[in-house]
Amino acid sequence: MTDPQTVLRHLYDVAVQRALPLHNTAAHLPPPPKGRTLVLGAGKAGGAMAQAVEALWPADAPLSGLVVTRYGHTPARPVGLPARIEVVEAAHPVPDAAGLQAAQRILDLTQGLTTDDLVLCLISGGGSSLLTLPAEGMDLHIKQDINRQLLASGANIAEMNCLRKHLSRIKGGRLAAACAPARVVTLTISDVPGDDPSIIASGPTVPDASSCADALAILQRYAISVPDEVLQALQSGVWETPKPGSSVFAGHSVHLIATPQQSLEAAAAAARDMGLQAYILSDEIEGESREVGKVHAALARAAARGLGPFVKPCVILSGGETTVTIRPQPAGTPRGRGGRAGEFCMGLAQALQGQPGVWALAADTDGIDGIEDNAGARVSPDTLARAAALGYKVTDHLQRNDAYGFFQPLGDLVITGPTHTNVNDFRAMLVL
Repeated sequence: MTDPQTVLRHLYDVAVQRALPLHNTAAHLPPPPKGRTLVLGAGKAGGAMAQAVEALWPADAPLSGLVVTRYGHTPARPVGLPARIEVVEAAHPVPDAAGLQAAQRILDLTQGLTTDDLVLCLISGGGSSLLTLPAEGMDLHIKQDINRQLLASGANIAEMNCLRKHLSRIKGGRLAAACAPARVVTLTISDVPGDDPSIIASGPTVPDASSCADALAILQRYAISVPDEVLQALQSGVWETPKPGSSVFAGHSVHLIATPQQSLEAAAAAARDMGLQAYILSDEIEGESREVGKVHAALARAAARGLGPFVKPCVILSGGETTVTIRPQPAGTPRGRGGRAGEFCMGLAQALQGQPGVWALAADTDGIDGIEDNAGARVSPDTLARAAALGYKVTDHLQRNDAYGFFQPLGDLVITGPTHTNVNDFRAMLVL
C-alpha cells in the first residue's frame, strides 16, 4: 500500500475537491430575470463562488455585484473569464475596517431593486466576520473585542453566530429584508454542524429563530464582557432579527450546494477504491477539540486491536466543528499558536500513546487552521517518540494551546494554502 500519510492526504484532497463551487453551482442557478441580476456574498469561498457564477451565467444577461472574502482567498482568474462581479478581501476571524466597508457597500447596492430583479446571494463559512456591519450605536472596535472573547471562550458556532446576528445590521436575515422587493436566491456552502442556513455566516438572507434573550444568555454563559449600551439594546429587544414567517422572505429560496457530509462520502468512496473499509462517524461532531481527539483515539485503538465495529484495514472519517478554549497563561509565557485541527491532533496523539498501526490527519477544508498558515496536522505511531527526541511534551503544548509549535518541528503540519471552499473540519484515521 502507498505510504499511510499519502493515503490520508489524498482523502483530504478528494473531500475538498467535492466541495469546490464550480462543481456544484450549475444545478442551482435560476434563469435570468426580466430585470437585472445582482450578486452579493461573503465567505471564504466567496471568490470561487463568484467565479463559478460568472462562468455559468449567460454572457448576454446582465450580471454585477460585490462579494467579500478572506485576505488571500481570491482564486486566480481563469484566462478568458471576464470579471463581472467585484471581489474584495477583509479580515477573518476578527473583523476589520475593510469588512465593514464591504458590508456597507453590499447594503447600499440593494437600494432601488424592483420586483423584476434577482439577487443571488453567495454565502459560505467565514461570512460572519467578513460581513461586518455593527448594530446602530456600536463601534467596530466593540465588535472586534466581542469576537476575540468569543473565539477564546469555547462557545460553539451556533452560539457565536446567535450573538453576532443580534449585533449586526446585515446578518440574521437583515440583508434579505434590505433586498425587498426583489427575489432572493441564496446559494450556500455549509461549514456548520447540521447545515442550518441560519447559522452559516450568521444567516444574512434567512429567517432567524433565535432572540435577543438567547444572545444575552450566551453573553452570561461565557462571561463575555460588553458595554452597558449593548446590554441595554439586547434587553430592550431593539436589535431583534426578522423571524420565520416574516413577509420579507416571501418567494425567497435557499440551496445548499456543498456540505460536509457530501465531502466525507466522497472521501469514503475514494478509500474503498483503494481497498479499505470506510466508516463515517458523523459530519456534526462538536466539543472541545482535544477531548474529541481522545474519543477518536479510543475508537482507533479498538479497531487496531480487532475490537469494536470497525474492521481493519479501514479509514474512520468525521467532520463537524470542534472548539478550543484558550487556557490562561502565566505572565511572560509565549502565546500558543494553532487551531482546532491541530488541537484535535494533540489530544489524539496523547491518547493513542504510539498505538501501532494508526495514522491520522485532521485539517480544515478551507486550508487554514485558526489563523496560521497550515490547514492542520498529521499523527503517526511514532509522533510522541519523535517529539520526545526533540525535547517536546504534548502535555506542555496542550497547556499552551500550541499545536503549531508541537507539530512544526516534526514536519507534521499539513500545509495546503487557501482551498477556495469551506465545508468545515475533516478528520481521517487510517487503521492497518
